[in-house]
Amino acid sequence: MTNIFNYIERKSPIHSLTGATKLLCLLIWSLAAMTTFDTRLLAVMPVFAVILFIVSKIRLKDVKIMFWFSFVFMLLNNILIFLFSPEHGTTIYGTRTVLFPIFWRYIVTKEQLFYQLNVVLKYLATIPIVILFVSTTDPSEFASSLNRIGVSYKIAYSVSLALRYIPDIQREYHDISMAQQARGLEMASGKQKLIKRLKNAADMLFPLIVSSMDRIEIIASAMELRGFGKNKKRTWYSARPFRSADYLSIAFCVILAAVSVYLHIVNGSRYYNPFI
Repeated sequence: MTNIFNYIERKSPIHSLTGATKLLCLLIWSLAAMTTFDTRLLAVMPVFAVILFIVSKIRLKDVKIMFWFSFVFMLLNNILIFLFSPEHGTTIYGTRTVLFPIFWRYIVTKEQLFYQLNVVLKYLATIPIVILFVSTTDPSEFASSLNRIGVSYKIAYSVSLALRYIPDIQREYHDISMAQQARGLEMASGKQKLIKRLKNAADMLFPLIVSSMDRIEIIASAMELRGFGKNKKRTWYSARPFRSADYLSIAFCVILAAVSVYLHIVNGSRYYNPFI
């Protein structure tokens, strides 16, 4: 069974960072990538993301499902950008260099290709970091770190439960799928049409929902019996203090955000324009 959005335990410098550090780095990194269209910065950030993946010791096969999903989403997004706004790049950069026409109003220009290249680079800069955050952050430690930076422990614990529950849902779905296939419900791609397989998958949702509701009721009752939420504060078994590596990581991401702001000032806008 392939795990999706699941913590993968490894011995690495990335895993040793606190959950709060990784959350702050994720937010600052994403802000730096999303607020700029400067190709120079966006081309460097995916390189750093690949290096961080290597340092984390997370293998590609461990997260290939998330990467494939992200790739399909990125591809569809670029197709829709061109279908709905094939001249958006020319509007942004103020020039129009035609490469070749396709049909009707769909004309391929250098400016549009350059704009969509920047969109792809944005995905390549942020998606690996999001996957890295999910794969290297222990839910309990992340919850304690959130509480330490000022988030209510009730909200932090809810986040922890959600992250812990994702692999449980995957496991439950896999067990239900195996049980249904043993009863003759075919799910193999080579033996059933896509529509039929989707219908069979939908048939498994009802028992999955029922089992999930039972699990939620058990967890809620256990928390209520233990007096969860009675006090304003609580202690955390997995709490860890910030170390020098945490401060260095946050400082690195702040520098990236500062570079993004600096390029915005130098360019006079969010866009780097090589056509003028």
